[in-house]
Amino acid sequence: MELRNIAIIAHVDHGKTTLVDAMLRQSGTFRENQQVAERVMDSNDLEKERGITILAKCTSVDWKGVRINIVDTPGHADFGGEVERILSMVDGVVVLVDAAEGPMPQTKFVTGKALGLGLKPIVVVNKVDRGDARPHEVHDECFDLFAALDANDEQLDFPTLFAVGRDGWAAEAPEGPKDSLEPLFDLILKHVPAPNHDLDAPFSMLATTLEADPYLGRILTGRIETGILKLNMPVKGINRDGVVEQFRASKILSFRGIERVPVDQAEAGDIVCLAGMTKVTVADTICAAEVTEPLKAQPIDPPTLAMIFSVNDSPLAGTEGDKVTSRVIGARLFREAESNVAIRITEQDSKDAFEVAGRGELQLGVLIETMRREGFELSVSRPRVLFKTEDGQRLEPIEEVFVDVDEEFSGVVVEKMTIRKAELTGMRPTGGGKTRITFLAPSRGLIGYHGEFLTDTRGTGLMNRVYHGYAPYKGAIEGRRNGVLISNASGEAVAYALWNLEDRGPMFINPQVKVYEGMIIGEHSRGNDLEVNPLKAKQLTNIRASGKDEAVRLTPPRKMSLEQAIAYIQDDELVEVTPKSIRLRKRLRDPNDRKKASRSAEE
Repeated sequence: MELRNIAIIAHVDHGKTTLVDAMLRQSGTFRENQQVAERVMDSNDLEKERGITILAKCTSVDWKGVRINIVDTPGHADFGGEVERILSMVDGVVVLVDAAEGPMPQTKFVTGKALGLGLKPIVVVNKVDRGDARPHEVHDECFDLFAALDANDEQLDFPTLFAVGRDGWAAEAPEGPKDSLEPLFDLILKHVPAPNHDLDAPFSMLATTLEADPYLGRILTGRIETGILKLNMPVKGINRDGVVEQFRASKILSFRGIERVPVDQAEAGDIVCLAGMTKVTVADTICAAEVTEPLKAQPIDPPTLAMIFSVNDSPLAGTEGDKVTSRVIGARLFREAESNVAIRITEQDSKDAFEVAGRGELQLGVLIETMRREGFELSVSRPRVLFKTEDGQRLEPIEEVFVDVDEEFSGVVVEKMTIRKAELTGMRPTGGGKTRITFLAPSRGLIGYHGEFLTDTRGTGLMNRVYHGYAPYKGAIEGRRNGVLISNASGEAVAYALWNLEDRGPMFINPQVKVYEGMIIGEHSRGNDLEVNPLKAKQLTNIRASGKDEAVRLTPPRKMSLEQAIAYIQDDELVEVTPKSIRLRKRLRDPNDRKKASRSAEE
């Protein structure tokens, strides 16, 4: 059977999922009356909420005797470990853009990777029925984007279709005809090359993504590069160091619509899932016994940040979650490391804590949020970068940062990045009053910067970060300037007490919230930490004043998201994460212990 392998690149809410649903319907994958509750591509709750694709997924449609495998790609650089390998499975990309919003930042990172690998794009301008649609201008913007991403002449000569995914039509002009997606299917068959078939060579495939299935165990997905894979065939996993393991292909699954269907054999060019192995992982080559050389794999970027995940030992521990022991937390983390190759887990000496190393704050934040929703309670530390020492010199991870901002904000961005020890490497106008600035910045300087960056650029700036390499240590970077307000009592916070504390600094909590000794309830307006009593109620007297008592009017507290809380804390503080709450606290809750620790640190 003829094959085409394509990846779909789209910003959140540009209609990718709806378009794929329409493609599945029109290709006959669903029956006319079939209820399809779940959106095919973004099935994970966190993906739906954050509007980012975290896990790569695959589906397929049949059209005129050709099977089209469709792979969805994550758009964020923290999941860049997935992106490059996924794009190596496909032969073409469909770039989907909104007819009003035009190409957006989330598409930029992946589009740049796809163009760099030499893939030829097809552009689909979606939602042309919107009142504010400007399809032809958006088409020109796509050309400008590809040019800015250094596309070659062949890639710049891309075909374009105009579509309304919700109504299930695509055409060569915004006016229609508005009858079906046939032009899109036909264009994919014509424009995307078929994969190279070399059926006579021995079987080999590159493992691209890994997941754990409760019934089948570990499942690796990848594209077969050469040969034919048959059920129960003896195969081996190899990498540069030699043979990893030998096993039988006990289950071969191929994509048919949104389901994975067992097949007896698969051949070069097809994307399949394979079960039966215990050690082979992403970037390894699975092949027939006679193959000795592994396929060239994209290297997995090493982790650059680490956090300590520990058991929640606060007085409120166990009141909101049901998974609280170190054994359960450890088992969950090691299970995550199996399927997420960019994460590395190390058990600490205390046995109650684990060091989790990953590619960035967002990646670790997503893991914590997922665990929190599964009922876990844990304490997490401030992220720290992973240093290396070579030839007696201390090296730290450096990231290449691409910033797209309006010209008026470029000054403040350069100033803030310079404070964070970033080195300006390039600055050029990109049209439309925007400037692209590139920096080489230490990873530790970027911790917690993204929120500040959005504030400085009035929410219009775009920032992409890519791991660059290790470089000599850049020196100290200034941290948080203000101290915090620490509760010195346990109980429920009282409105009158919080009202009296307002001149000390902004609060993080509402009245009637449970607090405990050592919990951080606000930010001090000065540089030192201050212990305060949030439980102090108003003293009642029997004297009646002529005017009635002043009603307590509180300023709304500063609510932090999980990522903001992690970026805010210092080394002697923790974020307590439960299914219902995010609290900040001091690592040592007793004030006397804190004094002893600070004295010994000074010595």
